Amino acid sequence: MTTFDKREEGFEKKFAHDEELRFKSIARRNKLLGLWAAGQLGKTGADADAYAKEVVVADFEEDGDDDVLRKVAGDLAGNGVSEQQVREKMVELLAEAVKQVQAGQ
Repeated sequence: MTTFDKREEGFEKKFAHDEELRFKSIARRNKLLGLWAAGQLGKTGADADAYAKEVVVADFEEDGDDDVLRKVAGDLAGNGVSEQQVREKMVELLAEAVKQVQAGQ
């Protein structure tokens, strides 16, 4: 194996690792967002966990964050929470999720 082949293999492994961390971080963010939104809706315990799972599953409808944003913002619209507030919470929780995933939580 040449040096070039080794470098290429190293880049491929790093890319795969980074993509795995990205996927896990986004899934964790969606769970945290779901738990936050459940609290806004007055859900606790098993109901809050079930709602958080709905939010995680909503992310598989299309690429990007719009599907999750639509679900949560739509569910919270009657509670006085704006779409912009949900967007801001998504950014905040992504940072938290990345920390948690990197810490192995």
